[in-house]
Amino acid sequence: MIRENVVTVTLFRTLLVAAMQFTAFAGSLQLVVLGSGGPRPFGRGGSSYIVEVKGTPRILVDAGPGAFLRIGELGLDLDRVDIVLLTHLHIDHSGDLPGFFKARALTASGPAIRFSVFGPSAGGVFPSTTKFLNLLFEKGGAWAYQKHFGADEDIRGVDLPIALDSPVKQIVDDNGLRVSAIATHHGDCPSVAYRIDYGGESITFSGDMDASAIPNLVRLAKGCSLLVFNCAVLDPPKSPPQLYALHTPPHKIGEASRDAAAGRLLLSHIAPDIEESSRAVLQSIRASYRGPVSFAHDKLKLEVAP
Repeated sequence: MIRENVVTVTLFRTLLVAAMQFTAFAGSLQLVVLGSGGPRPFGRGGSSYIVEVKGTPRILVDAGPGAFLRIGELGLDLDRVDIVLLTHLHIDHSGDLPGFFKARALTASGPAIRFSVFGPSAGGVFPSTTKFLNLLFEKGGAWAYQKHFGADEDIRGVDLPIALDSPVKQIVDDNGLRVSAIATHHGDCPSVAYRIDYGGESITFSGDMDASAIPNLVRLAKGCSLLVFNCAVLDPPKSPPQLYALHTPPHKIGEASRDAAAGRLLLSHIAPDIEESSRAVLQSIRASYRGPVSFAHDKLKLEVAP
């Protein structure tokens, strides 16, 4: 009897430890959609997201127009947001970056803030991310005052590789929070995809990309819990031909999600024609991908499950 009690207690303790470990990691990442739209003004904010780590906002992914407004509407606490991931420098993905910095500075609890801002290297008519930041916030820049308005800000840019033959690059490793990046392709605009991992959960952001970058995205997103894929065109030939050099059509999104074995797919960067053809879009994706698929909307909050 004593031996049976000891075995029972030991088993109970083992299960309790396992449950505590599961609880510690359950709900590790949450996604808040600030903007789910594209470059046209039709009621959605431009692409922007906040990633929360165990309920605390930590990472800003893109900063499209409308992000500043949504942050206020949602009452988000920006006090721990110190990582910014820019997929590319089109206005609908970066236009509210100054507004974000202002919001962060005016609600900060400490005297100084250090930001790490990651984004693509220079290409074509687009500056590198570091030069982009310098043109905005350094001495002689458009908003040089911002770095000392409300709080002292140290804004450090990191330029990421943009060649499609570049390997996956880990760019953040902070107490279990890991961020990785890989180059994608978005016409003449240098672009990058990102993956965030924490506590056994993961989110991958495609950014804007055409189908030529799918092998890179699949490599980055392999086995991720949630894949956020920008869906801005219909299957050919239902969108203007030139847009297929910039964006990935639904049937290719489905194939990429399947090949990456993504646990869940969230479609974002939504255009009016995508909304109007949502059934056809889902049907096209589900021809290849069997996991859950949903459409993003502004102020959506998702728990990320492994």
